[in-house]
Order: sequence, then structure tokens, then C-alpha cells
Amino acid sequence: MGLLVEGKWQDRWYDTGKSGGRFERAQSQWRDWITVDGAPAQGRERGFRAEPGRYHLYVSLACPWAHRTLIFRTLKKLEDAISVSVVHYHMGENGWTFQTGDGATGDTLYGLDFLHRIYTRADPFYSGRVTVPVLWDKTRQTIVNNESSEIIRMLNSEFDEWGDAGVDFYPEPLRTEIDVLNDEIYPALNNGVYRAGFATTQDAYEEAFGEVFAMLDKLEERLSSQRYLTGQRITEADWRLFTTLVRFDPVYVGHFKCNRQRIADYRNLSNYVRDLYQVPGVAGTVDMRHIKWHYYGSHKTINPSGIVPLGPDVDHTAAHDRDRFGPRPTSRERA
Repeated sequence: MGLLVEGKWQDRWYDTGKSGGRFERAQSQWRDWITVDGAPAQGRERGFRAEPGRYHLYVSLACPWAHRTLIFRTLKKLEDAISVSVVHYHMGENGWTFQTGDGATGDTLYGLDFLHRIYTRADPFYSGRVTVPVLWDKTRQTIVNNESSEIIRMLNSEFDEWGDAGVDFYPEPLRTEIDVLNDEIYPALNNGVYRAGFATTQDAYEEAFGEVFAMLDKLEERLSSQRYLTGQRITEADWRLFTTLVRFDPVYVGHFKCNRQRIADYRNLSNYVRDLYQVPGVAGTVDMRHIKWHYYGSHKTINPSGIVPLGPDVDHTAAHDRDRFGPRPTSRERA
């Protein structure tokens, strides 16, 4: 995972020396917003109008943040409105690449070789990490946003004219509860597994490890009395959690040393993951080959050999028990 410094690529891993061995994730820098009328969103400078065919997603099938955007694109039925390029699962000295094969598409817009060239196409003097997802404007030839939590909200609300307006994962009555859940789950669990895996001191690792499992225990208890995080309705908070949980047993338990328990050892969490996986369309966004081969093959500081484990066998298509809380709502019932 390198970065750009004034537009020049550098193969540089995270520096944890100044943070007591703690991994600190950099903030996403591109934070503009697509709106129905094209006016700049509150607090933003540039305005982008929602139009079909104008925007493009650059994603990795391995990345949980990018995975969120693919789920929303699928469930909101925006496949025809927003195009996609998939980077290769291996992230080496040049960062994310547009090598084709193994389910990677290459750069379907410009035929570039590396994702960092998309960043410098938008800003020749950009400095910062080169991450996915990227929401690209084909008309103005620039990055709109590279923060997944904001991209999914745009997909949820700004393209309803060309997608499924009957599906709303951020409904007004639940927004405060969703925001509180996201604010609790992200540092402790979504980013917590990375804080454990990328820690370079025992204290930093144990701190993150404790927070990961404290949050999993809390979520297990919450899901013991309701089907989804806010009750009977699937929301944004569930999809943000799902992309971490579906990677937990295959990757985070071993690769990131989060091995106190597997998700399979939690009755409610394991059934909950299967329930969400079986929502029509979601299974097609999960690529376990990309997930496993990316993490185990790309993080040489953690797994120098690059050997990818063959297990575990996780069957997300198996029966689940979440119907005990009532049937899964239809798209219209979620609206």
C-alpha cells in the first residue's frame, strides 16, 4: 500500500513508529457529493448532478469499503446507471493495479495500468494514499468522492430516478440510530480488525483485539432479540457490518490475529451473516478468491511467504434461524 507525494508514486507502508505501534488510517480526501439538482451539498465546494451513465466506480472485490458500494449499486438496481472497473486482487509495489484476469476487468475507461494514475488524472500533484472505492465523473474527468460511507449514501438517495426508489437503507426515522451504530462499530470493529492486524507492538495489538471482541459480544447480544441492527428493517448499518463479518473467519481470524472466536462461534452473528448474504443479489458481490488472495498475498509485512490458506469452509448459503423474528421485509416494505 503505497502513496502519492505531489503526484509521484512511492511504495511506502504505513509508519506506526510515531503512534506507539498503532495503525492510524488516513482520512479520505475527495469528499464532494452528487445531488439530484447538481447543487453543491452543504459544506462542499463542487456540485455534481445525478445523471445515468455519467459516473464510474473503481472498486476492489477484496476491500470491505468498496464492497459496500457494490452492494448498494446492486440492491438499488443501478448497474445500468453506474459503470464499474475492478482492480486486481494483488496489491504490490505499485499499489492497486489494472492487471486483467482472475475476475479483474482492467481500467475500462482509459486503459491505465495502475489506480494511482486515476488519482493523478484528477490532480497531477495529489499527495495521499490511493484507495478504493473511487467514484469518478466521466464528464468532468475527476474524482467526486473516495469515501465509501458517503458514496453509499449517494447511491441510496440521489439516483432513484434510474434505480429502485422503493429501497431506502437510510430512512429518516432511523437515521439517528444508524449514525450512532456506525460511530460505535466502525472504530471498534470495521477498522478495529485492521488496527489489530497492522499493529507493530503487543500493546497496540491487544488494545485493538479487546475492542474487536467487545464489539462482537455487544452485537451478538443485540441480535439475540431482533433480526437486524435497528429491528426488523435492513439498513445501511447492517451492510456496513456485513462486509466486515463476511471476511472475518476467512481472513481476520488468522491473518489479523483476531482469533479469540470465529463468527461461526456466535449463534446470532453467524445466522445474521447468512441472512444478509442470502438477500437476492448480495451473493454476487462476494468474491472469496479475491478476498483471501488479496490479504494473504499482498501484506508481505504480515505474511512474507504469500501462502494463502485453503480453509476455512464457510457456507453462507446454509439455512439460518433469523425468521424466528419474523419474515425478511420485501423491498417495498423497506421503503
